[in-house]
Amino acid sequence: MTDLKDYVRLLVKRKYILIGIPLVAVVITYFLVRHLPDVYDSKARIATGIVDDSQALLNNNKKQESEINQQFNNLVQMIQLKRMIDQVSYQLILHDLTDKQPFRKQSALIKQLNASSKKHAIDVFTQKHNSLSELSLHDQDQHGMNEVLKSMGYEEMQLRSKLSVYRVNNSDYIDVQFESENPELSAFLANTLTKEFLSYYDSLKKASQSKAVNFLEQLMKEKYAAMNAKMLELKEYKIHNRVLNLNEEAKSVFGQIADFETRRQTAQKEITSYTAAIKEIDNKFKPQDRKYLEASMTNINTAILADKERLKQLNDLYVTSNFDEKYKRSIDSLRGELNAKITQSTDKYIFNPMSAKQDLISQKLGMEVALDLAKNSVASLEQEIVRLNQHFDRLVPHEAVIQAYENDIDVASREYLELLEKYNDANLASSFTVQPKQIEVAMPGTALPSKKIIMVILAGIVCFVFCLIVFFVLFYIDDSLHNARALAHKTDLPVLGWLPKMDGKMLDLEQMWQQNVSDKSVLTFKNLLRSSRFEIEKEMDGATMLAVTSMKQGEGKTFFAMSLAYACAMANSRVLLIDGNFSNNTITATAKPDLLLDDYLTAANDEYYTLMQSPQMVTVIGNAGNDNSLLEISNRDQVNNKLQRLRSQFDIIIVETPALENRNKAKEWMLFTDKTIAVFEAGQTINDAKKQYTNYFTSLNGHFIGWVINKTGAVLKSGKPAKIKKQQTKELA
Repeated sequence: MTDLKDYVRLLVKRKYILIGIPLVAVVITYFLVRHLPDVYDSKARIATGIVDDSQALLNNNKKQESEINQQFNNLVQMIQLKRMIDQVSYQLILHDLTDKQPFRKQSALIKQLNASSKKHAIDVFTQKHNSLSELSLHDQDQHGMNEVLKSMGYEEMQLRSKLSVYRVNNSDYIDVQFESENPELSAFLANTLTKEFLSYYDSLKKASQSKAVNFLEQLMKEKYAAMNAKMLELKEYKIHNRVLNLNEEAKSVFGQIADFETRRQTAQKEITSYTAAIKEIDNKFKPQDRKYLEASMTNINTAILADKERLKQLNDLYVTSNFDEKYKRSIDSLRGELNAKITQSTDKYIFNPMSAKQDLISQKLGMEVALDLAKNSVASLEQEIVRLNQHFDRLVPHEAVIQAYENDIDVASREYLELLEKYNDANLASSFTVQPKQIEVAMPGTALPSKKIIMVILAGIVCFVFCLIVFFVLFYIDDSLHNARALAHKTDLPVLGWLPKMDGKMLDLEQMWQQNVSDKSVLTFKNLLRSSRFEIEKEMDGATMLAVTSMKQGEGKTFFAMSLAYACAMANSRVLLIDGNFSNNTITATAKPDLLLDDYLTAANDEYYTLMQSPQMVTVIGNAGNDNSLLEISNRDQVNNKLQRLRSQFDIIIVETPALENRNKAKEWMLFTDKTIAVFEAGQTINDAKKQYTNYFTSLNGHFIGWVINKTGAVLKSGKPAKIKKQQTKELA
């Protein structure tokens, strides 16, 4: 906040510059723009069809806002292509070279062209326009044609500066707007640029679509040929390996194997059950019965053996024929005949001892026939199962090869269908493409409101802002110290007060303190001096002798020492002012005292000098100059004794010492004074050379009480130049 106040204070101080420079800029701008011609604008409008749903015949997808914005940006940039603006430039220059009413007056360069040169220029511009090409600046002749365009203001960059192409809000329209000093020129350029763009966009779109369609057609044919080649390979493989429908054949074989497995299990169960039943029947016969039975059965078995062999053959045929029903019927018929023969045979050989077991014999014979049939079925089934498994194993390699072929065909088919769909879409899109069209023709317009006043005001504002920036930069890089806060922060030493800059050499200090002063600047100065006097007396803390110094000459320590002496005298103190600056004894020259420090310090008898001490009066001791130092006038002990005598006579002794830039002259005084105060002129910087002085003040510890910053702020005007009258000095001496 303090820095901001300082910056505002700087602006107030430089207010005349802040007002003067913008005012001069306003005046200059006014004289520069008052003769500028009026400006006419003309506007053509293009309907793009991008967001017009009525034209979207093929695309049913809702476009995203970002996609729409990108398409509009592409169109706007295409309209502003250098190639497009060059086409307009060619037509403008051709119009002005061939038409009786050109848009602009002929330039000095065109006036220098003879008839053949003009004809050559017309031919070149016509050829460039027809070929939709640009001028090559590397070619000397075409570079000259470009200079002709520049001379007429028709060069690409010159036209672009007055051209505006933009989308109208969020609508479907693009406006092409141009400003010039001629309404006919503005309308011609807007319409020509629009037509050139529409023609170029149409040809570009058709070429792009035709290229896409041809590419898709060629690619589609390649994919179709690849698909047919794969299908032909599969066909040849199936014919060569006698494979019709591998999947169905594998399913059929697998089904047959499963069926045969089931029948084999059934037959094996029958074998087990028949064997057990026959054994059970055998166990029911006695040994002697079994002998007779076996002898009898031999004849029976011989009789039915032929039928059993036929039954086995039929059963084999039934299994190998995949259980054909005609064999099943033959087997059932033959089994019926065999059962009948068994029954008949058993009836024939019945005898009395075995008559009770006739049914068992018949059952056994029937079971033996069924057992033989089941055993024969198992053998046939196993043979068929082995044959089917071998056939199934032969199908597996074909399955892998055929599946690979079918996968290739499937991939090729999908690729072909996708390309076919894209080809149809592209072909259809090329027939129903949404084309931008001009819906508003640019017409010569009226003059635009003048911008001259705006330019004049803008010039003033820009200059004012520029001045603010310049002052801010200067303020930012300025390392000079202008106030007590900055000085205390820079040196880490206290500041006891500050005094403003006065416009006179000095104030009339006697008149300022002894008379009522109505001047506000003088009253301000007195109040600031009282404040400094209060802070100094508080820091003195009973000490008597105060050295007033500065880092360099001209900072106002003489004026401050005299002012402080009068201020202390007005506080009813007995004040002695000693001019200790032998190199520049301004106090001595101003006050012209009778007593000189040189004489006082070298006098053998102090009683010879009688100094009058009274409140509200200032006693002054001058010096003879001669570029001496304090210890060069007298030795240290004598100086100390002399000054000690003065301490006993006065309440406060103020000594103006030389500046620290005089090296040890000031430091010699500080050996004898109680306290030291330094005067700092506002607006200076603390450079490396001055840092040694501030370090010296710091090393004095409590001996150095602080700074008084002088010549700060605005200049205070006083009424009369100041001086200390000789009559007053004599009274004090």
